Amino acid sequence: MPNKRNSLGATIAVAMLAFSLPVMANPDPSDWQSVVAEAEGQTVYWNAWGGDTRTNRYIDWVAEQMQAQYGVDVEHVKLDDTGSAVARVLAEKQAGNHTEGSIDLIWINGENFAAMRESDLLFGPFAESLPHFALTNAADNPEVVTDFTLPTEGYESPWGKAQITFFYDSAQTETPPQNMQALLAWANANPGQFSYPRIPDFTGSTFLKQALIELTDQEEALYQPVSESDFEAVTEPLWAYLDALHPHLWRSGRTFPDSGPNLRTLMSDGELSLAFSFYPTDAAVAVMEYELPESVRSYVLEGGTLGNVHFVAIPYNSPHKAGAMVLANFLLSPEAQAQKQSLAMWGDRSVLDIDQLDAETQTLFEQGDRHPSELPADALSNTLPEPHPSWMTALQNAWLERYGVN
Repeated sequence: MPNKRNSLGATIAVAMLAFSLPVMANPDPSDWQSVVAEAEGQTVYWNAWGGDTRTNRYIDWVAEQMQAQYGVDVEHVKLDDTGSAVARVLAEKQAGNHTEGSIDLIWINGENFAAMRESDLLFGPFAESLPHFALTNAADNPEVVTDFTLPTEGYESPWGKAQITFFYDSAQTETPPQNMQALLAWANANPGQFSYPRIPDFTGSTFLKQALIELTDQEEALYQPVSESDFEAVTEPLWAYLDALHPHLWRSGRTFPDSGPNLRTLMSDGELSLAFSFYPTDAAVAVMEYELPESVRSYVLEGGTLGNVHFVAIPYNSPHKAGAMVLANFLLSPEAQAQKQSLAMWGDRSVLDIDQLDAETQTLFEQGDRHPSELPADALSNTLPEPHPSWMTALQNAWLERYGVN
């Protein structure tokens, strides 16, 4: 017969020992060798938008390199809406799951970054401790440490640049519209040949902001929290514009494409002759891959177009923070940035300060002659800054109230 007293004592001793064990400390970003050592063997669950084949093939390449170089497995958790991942981290926090979260790295910016910071859902600061972060030359490129007007404070690491770029079929349109009013006139003359993605798609929401910046006479209000402005007064010109534009859109504005890639598909099918993307090389890559005709050309509006840097961040309850940091650092390496910028892979612009790299490293970014469907080298010099993140949420809600019945 077992000795109940001894058994009970042993149980209590084990419980007391377990209670006294320290919780595993977060890795120290400044001790990089320890971070790399801890990362080996980890699996990083990277939640990232999965709606485009080019983005997906780049992330697949990254996963191969991470396993080969660091012994870290990368699982791409494909998202339709980044907000769902943010909601998952918040739900885990509310449930008391502070150490075994389901997300290790997340591709976010703007409104989602603001929401996660406000709810203390991010680990950091870590970004400026990444060895490759210095290659961004943040002192001269403040956009890599600012997200929709908000300082990132080391809680996000940059990994790419985006900017609205229009593209058109030059075989059908000789002179494309150069501003929003010209776009309205063009749509009126070419009914059904243009559209934008249904809100709350990110590309569609960015189109709303692009139009609002040009149309409102209170542009300065967009760079402060929306609560500090008269939303109706600031946005009235936008709704009047959209009311006039929608009847001339694809399917008379009764329905909208699902996403940016869907816009490209509609153009490939001949249903549109003017479209836009948040990736400046999108049209050129599509022509190279025979998705669009060779007559397609890219351009930006005469007053500039909206652009931003996109980031990755680590949820506060990630169980694999070391692996996530090693992945974020690899994404900033010249090797990964050059591969990402290649038209043969994705065509996403680099966040590195290429001019500050040594001559040998700069050769990684050379792509030969410019593709005819690609923008000229200096075309993106006029980048309009993103409004405060609260404007995006407010615009999406207002759009859905007015037009979101389909």
